Amino acid sequence: MPDRRLLHTRLAAFALAAGLVCSIALAPASSAHAVGMANDPNGFNNIPWGTALDGRPELTLANSAPHIKEYDLKAGPLPVGEAKVDMMRLSTFDGKFARVTIRYRGKNVHDQVLAYLQAQYGSLDRTPGQTMRGTNQQYNWRGTDTEINMTYEGRGERGFLFIESAVLAPRFSDLLAEHGY
Repeated sequence: MPDRRLLHTRLAAFALAAGLVCSIALAPASSAHAVGMANDPNGFNNIPWGTALDGRPELTLANSAPHIKEYDLKAGPLPVGEAKVDMMRLSTFDGKFARVTIRYRGKNVHDQVLAYLQAQYGSLDRTPGQTMRGTNQQYNWRGTDTEINMTYEGRGERGFLFIESAVLAPRFSDLLAEHGY
């Protein structure tokens, strides 16, 4: 017959571990990985998330797949604040506007984009998940409807900015599971 004290200790350790796992799983993600977003735009360039982009005169179709269509602006990329960027692509998932992908080069452009995003959506802080210095830097702003993720690779002086619908953008990842890696 097992020792009751040992059984009681094991049950208490299990209950503590289960409680810890539940508290971590239920903790709000925004407090651990992103700055809260002031002024959530609920879209991009006055185009709300979920809008159909087919037939918009300012866009041209760049790529098309069964669930995803990508569009470029006919006039070229818009500036981000005062920064001139290299590429700006709008993406839909099942016909609904879900993401903007922006690429840029150069430390000066990065500093301009970062300053603009902070002025528009909130100052950065030292929240875990933010990398302020180093070879690779990552910044995140999370709003109710919009998430902004910015990565800068200092070694190659390349920046990537994703402005996306908090509801629709995760559907892009759903395709990975369906089609493998």
